[in-house]
Amino acid sequence: MFQVHPLPAGSFAHLYSMSDEDLAARNVQVHLSDGAFPCRVSLADAAEGERVFLLNFEHQPGDTPYRSRHAVFVKDGAVEDHPLPGSVPACIASRFLSVRAFDKTHEMVDADVIEGSDVQDLIATFFADPKVDYLHLHYARRGCFAAKVTRSVG
Repeated sequence: MFQVHPLPAGSFAHLYSMSDEDLAARNVQVHLSDGAFPCRVSLADAAEGERVFLLNFEHQPGDTPYRSRHAVFVKDGAVEDHPLPGSVPACIASRFLSVRAFDKTHEMVDADVIEGSDVQDLIATFFADPKVDYLHLHYARRGCFAAKVTRSVG
């Protein structure tokens, strides 16, 4: 069994009250969703017309060559969603994904690409390897980080 994790809402709460000018000064772009902007906190596509922030986020802080930052979307006022263990949110399952497997030292030990609708089987395959500690899901077309996946407890 596995658990998909949202980014923590608290990491972005300071953005919600900032002016567009202050956001721009921090390289944060403001967009209105067309219904296909996947929020990394709510783990859902922002509704059409909803305000979203596009910003750079360090999703892989491990001190290795795989340390990484990339663009993520966060809905204005987003609330964390914690999916049920073993489930994949629709905003992830509906897209082509790159899945990257990391060990406890944050070194990449495997990777593959797959349709999101089939990702549960790949997650199970990667977690069958005892060297794999966690996974990162990325939206394959643009390379943006989607979510972290861990083994669920119990």
